Amino acid sequence: MGSVVIEDGKINNKAENSTSKVEEENLPMMKILDYLDDVMYYPILVVVLIAAGLYFTYRTRFLQLRMFKECISVLMEKPSKEGAISSFQALMVSTASRVGTGNIVGVSTALCLGGYGAVFWMWLIAIVGGATAFIESTLAQVYKRRDENGDSYGGPAYYIEIALHNKALATAFAVFLILTYAGGFNMLASYNLQSTFAVYSFYDKGVTPWIIGGILGVIVGYCLLGGGKRIVRFTEVLVPFMGVLYIAMAILVVLLNLNLIGDVLIKIFSDAFDFQKILGGIGGSCMMFGIKRGLYSNEAGVGSAPNAAAAADVSHPVQQGLVQMLSVFIDTVLCTATALMCLFSGIVPAKALAGAPYVQQASTSVFGSIGPVLITVAMVLFAFTTLIGNFFYVENCLAYLNHGIMPGKMTMMTVRILGAIVIFIGAGLSMAAAWDIADILMGFMCLINIPSCVVLGGIAIKAMEDYSAQKAQGKKPVFKAANIGMDTSSLEYWK
Repeated sequence: MGSVVIEDGKINNKAENSTSKVEEENLPMMKILDYLDDVMYYPILVVVLIAAGLYFTYRTRFLQLRMFKECISVLMEKPSKEGAISSFQALMVSTASRVGTGNIVGVSTALCLGGYGAVFWMWLIAIVGGATAFIESTLAQVYKRRDENGDSYGGPAYYIEIALHNKALATAFAVFLILTYAGGFNMLASYNLQSTFAVYSFYDKGVTPWIIGGILGVIVGYCLLGGGKRIVRFTEVLVPFMGVLYIAMAILVVLLNLNLIGDVLIKIFSDAFDFQKILGGIGGSCMMFGIKRGLYSNEAGVGSAPNAAAAADVSHPVQQGLVQMLSVFIDTVLCTATALMCLFSGIVPAKALAGAPYVQQASTSVFGSIGPVLITVAMVLFAFTTLIGNFFYVENCLAYLNHGIMPGKMTMMTVRILGAIVIFIGAGLSMAAAWDIADILMGFMCLINIPSCVVLGGIAIKAMEDYSAQKAQGKKPVFKAANIGMDTSSLEYWK
């Protein structure tokens, strides 16, 4: 892989984290992207995300804590039909998309650009976001559709059209999801992956990103076009192992630096509640970076996970709501692992270290030159599964736009080839452009999905109460839409 370049005990980061050539050439475009990003998140999405999360937390009576144990138990249930997607399989699909480069590079970027307090805001958006994830995934199950094989599918586009009777809004959501996951998120994952190679002696910022992007695009494209089944199976086995190893690395760093615990916690909470600093530079504050990077990582309210949730074969919609809520917390554990590994390394976060360099330097403090290699391996695996998982959501929304039918082979081949090209392009973007594009597209999805969930949330609440009532009676919960007062004429399940 090449030797890690360490100068004066620090990793030499040869990647451009400031202004890249691409950025310089498109400075007016960067100003537009920065402006849209800032306006969309403050005050609009800050208010929407936190208010909706708190509202759903109140309406579900703190479901995140009250029914956390139940989340684990429903994972063990098998589907009623042989060959159907189980709750656990749906969890793996959504987690594959959630757990990715954002858990490593996204967290590191938030710390370096936003400060210690970003950790608190990531925790907050995950805690309240768990309730939002429950609502959107339960709704996806309630309004899911049936294909010609008897299997289910669905997502926000479907419950917006069926329950809100708004085809135009549903179509807009599907389009933004395709742009976000096939475009913004995949470009960002590609950029984040190539940036971890900047510590190696062979890295040339003008050439290496394009080579890595090309290799990644070819491999992902090959897998999407029907090949590479062994590669996919290999990563499915290796990714959980790498996730556990990554958390173990973080725990070891923390244990070896326990003397810093008081200082770290004080800085996290003091920065998080330093509202004078936050309000003085809101766009670059710990709150903004914590919310942005937390949302990008856990995707609660974005409207992606409901597409996986709808595919699960369960006896009650609430089961998938609980499972997808659990996925948010799994993601947050990995984010916390990154944050603690960085902060307990004793290395102070700084703008010059934003992105992969901060995590790699933190790992070097304990593991030496092998640390950055392990981070690179983790990033390769996480990025690959994210890219593959993202296309599941894309294909689901392509089917929605095609009247519930998957487009023909030629169309799908074209989409997958274009997806591979996008991955290649993403590797050569600047850090600022990659994050801005992803943030803006993700923001549009939230602004459609979350208000829709607020309007329809009562259905999910009633379903939760029905589930709890059956559990209290010692029954295995089975859902009948009529039992909660729903009109079943527009439903294909739960009659």
